[in-house]
Amino acid sequence: MTAAIDLAPVSLDGAATDPVIRQVVRSRLVAITDQMRLALQSVSGSPTVTEASDFFTGIYLPDGSFVTMGHQVTFEAPPVGSLIRHLLGNGTKLKDGDRIIGNDPFIGALHQNDVQMCAPLIVDGELLGWAGVMAHETDIGGMDFASWSPKATEVWQEGLRIPAVKLVDGGELREDVLEMILTASRLPAEVGLDIRAFIATLNVASERLTELSHRYGKSTVLSVMHTMVDDAEALVRARLRELPDGVVHTRDFLEHDGKQNLLFVIDCVLTKRGDSLHFDFSGSSPQANGFVNSSRAGLAGGVAGAVIPTLGFGIPWNEGLLRPVEISAPDGLVCTAVPPAPVGSATVEAVWTVSNVVSAALNRLLLASPKYAHRAQAVSSGTMATFNLSGRDRHGKVFGLHLMDPLAGGFGAFADHDGQNAAGPINAPCPSIADVEVNEQKTPLFYHYRRLAPGTGGAGRRRGGLAAEVGITVSVPQAEALVMTHGAEVPNSVGLGGGLPGAMVSQRFRAGGEQPRDLGPKPGSFPITPADLFEVTWQGGGGVGDPLDRDPADVLDDIHYGLVTPEEARETYGVVLSGDGGTGWNGTSVDAAATTAARRERRAARLGVEPAAVMDPSAVTEAVPDDAVRLGDRLLLVRDTDTAQFQVRTPEGVVLSSGSTRWREGAHRFALSLPPSVGATLHADLAVTGWACPRTGALLAVDVHLSDQEPFHDLDLDLAALGLASLAHTGTTAGDTR
Repeated sequence: MTAAIDLAPVSLDGAATDPVIRQVVRSRLVAITDQMRLALQSVSGSPTVTEASDFFTGIYLPDGSFVTMGHQVTFEAPPVGSLIRHLLGNGTKLKDGDRIIGNDPFIGALHQNDVQMCAPLIVDGELLGWAGVMAHETDIGGMDFASWSPKATEVWQEGLRIPAVKLVDGGELREDVLEMILTASRLPAEVGLDIRAFIATLNVASERLTELSHRYGKSTVLSVMHTMVDDAEALVRARLRELPDGVVHTRDFLEHDGKQNLLFVIDCVLTKRGDSLHFDFSGSSPQANGFVNSSRAGLAGGVAGAVIPTLGFGIPWNEGLLRPVEISAPDGLVCTAVPPAPVGSATVEAVWTVSNVVSAALNRLLLASPKYAHRAQAVSSGTMATFNLSGRDRHGKVFGLHLMDPLAGGFGAFADHDGQNAAGPINAPCPSIADVEVNEQKTPLFYHYRRLAPGTGGAGRRRGGLAAEVGITVSVPQAEALVMTHGAEVPNSVGLGGGLPGAMVSQRFRAGGEQPRDLGPKPGSFPITPADLFEVTWQGGGGVGDPLDRDPADVLDDIHYGLVTPEEARETYGVVLSGDGGTGWNGTSVDAAATTAARRERRAARLGVEPAAVMDPSAVTEAVPDDAVRLGDRLLLVRDTDTAQFQVRTPEGVVLSSGSTRWREGAHRFALSLPPSVGATLHADLAVTGWACPRTGALLAVDVHLSDQEPFHDLDLDLAALGLASLAHTGTTAGDTR
């Protein structure tokens, strides 16, 4: 019998100092992580893993800090570390060859579907670190197929919870434990194959780390692992010091808890000081009675899901990126739910929404830094509309599908270019979805269409990326669909600097030959036959800047490529095409005079004045003035030469605030009606307020807020600590890549 090991890590004495050797070891650790990915995808039979990459692989330090990670789902990095720290904290006796499995969201997983495994990496009897793997399983039991149940009132109804159990004990598979897990699932063969793929993935990590340690020494490998994390921390802290200090307040919403169409708030107050970030979620809603909650592990995952890709460009992705981050929130919120709260849909509800508000907050800071303003981005693909399908195939076998196509939402626009179409959320840096033929081959699913949805990208000077849409049915007499989302009545993909939000989710169902009916956010389970058609359009990315500032030539290109409809061009962008007289599109060029007049009319309408009373706005330039900080497309923070006081001005010189960045004090407020392309139904508890320059009518910001509350100031920079000269753009530095 293999003896238990001491969890004290390898001593660093004798670590190699040759920089070439250390770089080789660093590169090999990254390569091993990718070999783990290849092993997982090679053994797994689940399209969620093999086609859609809804998984995580990584290597960890002995204390549970991740050293490397793949580029699949960024909010899955911290949860495996939580599982490791749970093992370290409860005194579990570990041996070489142990493989521990878990999925408890109140220990480390995001929800029960996210089955995770870790393995202590033992080399010659000493703990070198850990390997971790995690993937979404289509069904892990519970009262409804897919372990997502809108009817759930407590976590025990949502599937098997595995705290932290040895599935492989000293190299021997515990068949009884595996059988217990598989018996809980409606898809035991698929789950069983994935679990064996997890074991293979951890075995690859163990073998490769052992080989690497024997070649270069255990102390060298562990020293390099520590250095990788320390280096990433140093780089991200240096980047943070280049951003202005201050407080950013962002908020997002998710509707319907599966039982009632209540509106839940995810409230984020980001305080940035020096080289540290503090995220406070105390203003969020209390935990829900339904399955939209996340545990505290989900909150940490949601924060990481936005911090890593937003601030980690050009920096190795590991725990070092998160060391400057502190998160605070009391227990019992929708994002810090406590047992027995249901959390089945956490990943696509509360966790996703946490990523939205963190992304929005960080990008406001990037925009306020001339060096990184070009990287500022609107919110991408603000939700994932979930479609699961189950039943029996033509051979009478039980089948199940978790459709990953909704990852093809629109990417948010950037300050200097449009968002990419169907590029997905920021928390999935390398998103992928299965070919139509693969899904139809593996399950009795039939596509009527899968295509880009025109008009779904948030309008702006820079347009958000378009979302995709599908129309699907089944090729068996009957199956059961499970449909749910948030964002059918909330525009989660909010814009930046006057950009409009991307389109909301639209879910429709045609029963037989009937007219389509709107399903709303959470219709739950319903039967579907070959005579029926389920149609869904996902959220596009948010726009950046006033849509009336978009180059008419770009709008014309959008029309020609089918990205924007002629109606949207005219009504939202104010672009009139020659030959149509402003009533329809049958021309091929822009009528410049009519477009200028139409845009002036729309800006005047925002102010409630006649067009002749409106000042023409200056052209927007992407370059940041040397003596200013850009807070938005048309918001410049400058120091007044006469008073030496900071002011927020428009490019035309209209002063909106003095002595603070609370520029809304001087802006014109008006009720903004979102265009039809964004969606037909806004939640009854929400309102949309536009903010315009009082002289030009140029759109400065769009606030989606609770209808019974006033919009708040989203940015309070610390002017006492702000030196415009020190923030001036002086060229890129190492790691600042696009």
